[in-house]
Amino acid sequence: MGDVATRIYLSSAEGGTGKSTVAVGLVATLGRSVERVGVFRPIARSTTEPDYILEMLLEHASADLQYEECLGTTYGQVHDDPDAALARIVERFARIEERCDAVVILGSDYTDVGTPTELGVNGRIAANLAASVLLVVGGRRADSDEARSPEDIAEVAAIAAGELHSEHADVLAIVVNRADPERLDEVVSAVRRSTRNHDLPTWAIPEDPELVAPLLRTVLHAAEAELLRGDSELLDRPVLDVVVAGMTLENVLPRLLEGAVIVVPGDRSDVLVGAVVAHLSETFPSLSGVVLNGGFPVAPSIETLLAGLDSSLPIARTPLGTYDTAMRITNAHSRLAADSPQKYARALALFDGHVDSEALVSALSLAPTAVMTPVRFEYSLLERARAQQRHIVLPEGGDDRILRAAGLVVARGIARLTILGDERSIRARAAELGVDLGDTAIISTNDSELHEQFALEYTRLRAHKGIALEQARDTMTDVSYFGTMMVHLGLADGMVSGAAHTTAHTIRPAFEFVKTAPGVSVVSSVFLMALADRVLVYGDCAVIPEPTTEQLADIAISAAHTARTFGIDPRVAMLSYSTGESGSGAEVDRVRAATALVREREPQLPVAGPIQYDAAADPTVGASKMPGSDVAGRATVFVFPDLNTGNNTYKAVQRSAGALAIGPVLQGLNKPINDLSRGALVRDIVNTIAITAIQAQHGSEPA
Repeated sequence: MGDVATRIYLSSAEGGTGKSTVAVGLVATLGRSVERVGVFRPIARSTTEPDYILEMLLEHASADLQYEECLGTTYGQVHDDPDAALARIVERFARIEERCDAVVILGSDYTDVGTPTELGVNGRIAANLAASVLLVVGGRRADSDEARSPEDIAEVAAIAAGELHSEHADVLAIVVNRADPERLDEVVSAVRRSTRNHDLPTWAIPEDPELVAPLLRTVLHAAEAELLRGDSELLDRPVLDVVVAGMTLENVLPRLLEGAVIVVPGDRSDVLVGAVVAHLSETFPSLSGVVLNGGFPVAPSIETLLAGLDSSLPIARTPLGTYDTAMRITNAHSRLAADSPQKYARALALFDGHVDSEALVSALSLAPTAVMTPVRFEYSLLERARAQQRHIVLPEGGDDRILRAAGLVVARGIARLTILGDERSIRARAAELGVDLGDTAIISTNDSELHEQFALEYTRLRAHKGIALEQARDTMTDVSYFGTMMVHLGLADGMVSGAAHTTAHTIRPAFEFVKTAPGVSVVSSVFLMALADRVLVYGDCAVIPEPTTEQLADIAISAAHTARTFGIDPRVAMLSYSTGESGSGAEVDRVRAATALVREREPQLPVAGPIQYDAAADPTVGASKMPGSDVAGRATVFVFPDLNTGNNTYKAVQRSAGALAIGPVLQGLNKPINDLSRGALVRDIVNTIAITAIQAQHGSEPA
């Protein structure tokens, strides 16, 4: 890239277009092509009150920018002195631009402090920042939220594009957001016909009710309601509707809606209890929550009754009256990706599914970078998994993190999933969490057909160990054994477990009957270490405490194979406390012998050892300590002499250098089984599922 960043100005002609959905996709798209993506907000409500959209986008941008740097001016300053405000915007933008390869400039939001000429103001800013405009047009009417016809959308787009043109702003492309899902092609055609440039890139993103629905926690905040009882984890469920229960219970029940919040007068205990019972019943919709209005206390006898119902449904109380409560809830707005990772993933999936990213990048004339940032690497994992979907089994269906991760995987199309557990319980919990599992299969380990089939197979495989059928049947009730057997028999392509189980519990079944790949004698692990500008492979950091010479060679060869699997050109450094021939001792000799064994088995693989970490990683030190080596100073695969060294080093780099550590990734098995840390975050689980799917792509045909 040159000194001038690519600038793209995201603007709309009115409020309610869901511009932030497009912003999420745009930041992600740019991050796949260039190293440093920044975000700038020319006009904000205030420089002191947080702008949650800017905060959210900065979390996913890759340029090193602080929130305060990315604000231009305020609505008040624009009203008081437009010219001075514009000069301030240009000045502040110039300060961050030089630290970015591309900048997403987020236009104003048409808030109550806006003006009728707001689009013109945005056009003028875009022109002064020399930024191309990505125009976002709403597919729904701002006053009624009804779907617009393709002709109406085209008219709005033409008027908006004309106004931007009159301010000398260049419209790069148009995105119609929240469009009628049944008429996307008609919308695109109508908009293209309406603009002066009929070849203007135009895309349409459909309306998604869950994406625009506010979360329950947002609704409760708007209604000034305090949570009385229920699972606080369920406050992240979207509220899809509002039901005001001002009538008797028999009239309330037919009006209950899926995902609705029920507004109940605080002194109507019968309706409260009836709503909770209906939520628990399989014959009524699953609710998001109950809001008791009027500030009345819940009677102790009703509290006791609710406690006995064992319901996790959130119940909150507000001092407001029925009308005010209903209005506050109705007017609560979704905060998109700032609300939850699920919404962020949903927004990204919508953008990726309906906007041609390659065409957009081409229109911007972006020159891709060879630098691999953590953001780009994570995205590359997900994209590679999506390209050839594989079937992954998740044995721990009782863990909320697994369900949330599964929802993200389904939303992004990363893999096909099977979750082990009781289907009724898992789907109910997923609904409570606001997680859409789509067509994910949910299987119990007691499934009559599979359980018996697996027990018979396990008996056959372990007959030499004296395993009888009854013992095998008992073993196959264990989720790790059941999930591993699915992989063994080709009913799934890989397994991810360990969020709620030990490493030994997760991988023991694989050792018993999945076994190691041909030519590999030992199962080991690596971490994919995403540094600021590159990705390295560290092994073994999780499985083998003190590898022998042969095992060390196996680890190196497997790690090189893993590196290739994930697009990393392997240059292997066999680490020791000594470089080359300078040191001696049992440990150095073991590494030296392992290096020779690697060269013998893989003569084309670049490998150096024994070598110290600094000589392997730093070109200057490498040239000094091991001149002429094609690995020294350029290593991408670091093989540690023992688990103690490897585990401590990866954690030190992770914490001190701010690296993203992805793993452990198990290697050497016939089929991919991967272990999670019991402290794994949802993001870690999603990444591990993607990794397992990619490993499966390099193995057998999809299950």
